Amino acid sequence: MSKIGVMICGHGSRSQAAVDEFSVLAQKLPAYLPAEWETEYGYLEFANPVIRDGLDKLREKGCERILAVPGMLFAAMHSKNDIPTVLNTYAAKHGVTVSYGRELGVDPKMIAAAGARLQEAIAQADARDGAVALHDTCLVVIGRGASDPDANGNVAKIARMLQEGMGFGWCEVGYSGVTFPLVEPCLSHASKLGYKRIVVFPYFLFTGILIDRIYGFTDQVAASRPDIQFVKAGYLNDHDLVLETFAERITEQIGEVPPPNCAMCKYRTQVLGFEAEVGTPQESHHHHVEGQGASAPGSNVQDCALCQDFCTGLCRLQSQDHADHGHDHGHHHHHHHGHDHDHHHHHHAAYPHADHPHGPESARKGKT
Repeated sequence: MSKIGVMICGHGSRSQAAVDEFSVLAQKLPAYLPAEWETEYGYLEFANPVIRDGLDKLREKGCERILAVPGMLFAAMHSKNDIPTVLNTYAAKHGVTVSYGRELGVDPKMIAAAGARLQEAIAQADARDGAVALHDTCLVVIGRGASDPDANGNVAKIARMLQEGMGFGWCEVGYSGVTFPLVEPCLSHASKLGYKRIVVFPYFLFTGILIDRIYGFTDQVAASRPDIQFVKAGYLNDHDLVLETFAERITEQIGEVPPPNCAMCKYRTQVLGFEAEVGTPQESHHHHVEGQGASAPGSNVQDCALCQDFCTGLCRLQSQDHADHGHDHGHHHHHHHGHDHDHHHHHHAAYPHADHPHGPESARKGKT
């Protein structure tokens, strides 16, 4: 039998803490896999090692068959387009067999891990501030946000499963970038619903600038509503059930009939509002930031004159304004904050709701 290698394909981040957390997960994962398998990891962009580096190490260890998985919660452009391009190019060049598994997705284990993070946060808040009934509590789940309605819709499904599974009085769903509603308009809306407590849960794997954004806006809205108790829940990180789900996504690839990835893919089938993207060429758009790390110039929020305590995403809008008027003078630090990839000026389709008042445009109202 061919020696098997496992390749965990991460997104990468300008935040060193996020990169560190991902590497810890990659180090823990082999314990959930057959002992004879080799495991490596790499990033699509913004961090080292890049995916090719990890694949090189697996080949050097004699691996002829590689089981790759996206180290991501849901399948959007990175998972459906960018990572497969890197893997397919590498496999063709080096003559190795590389299969590609499913994203973590909507899975009972992932929902249980999320529920555990919520229970931890609620228990701490009860001990600190006194108990509040779940029926008097509004859950706000914040997802990454993408130009793909499939990924955005899965965040909403996770939120509903958590609300119904735990019995929260109400539930709202927001996103940290690209789509709508973004964090601030979502939290502002939730604060008007009459609930005593609002629990804000970032449905993210790791920390980073977007987690800072979520918690920053939570503090901002909480300061304007002292009558409501706001609770910031922790993100998923390396919960045992997350690791179990990753292991399942890897091992299921050697089954007789591996489950299909990207079942509802806007590049394969017509999705309402995104019909023009069927058949879009599969190509990666991230070579220009491959391997750039958290210490790259302009990567820190302190470097941005538009930001104060945390990155609000306004920098992206300001840069886009310059580009739209032919005055793009290289103000690219917005790449380094929110990673809202619809502004890389590549040829993929523009997000059709970019001008939604509760989407990225909402960042303008916080700046006078």
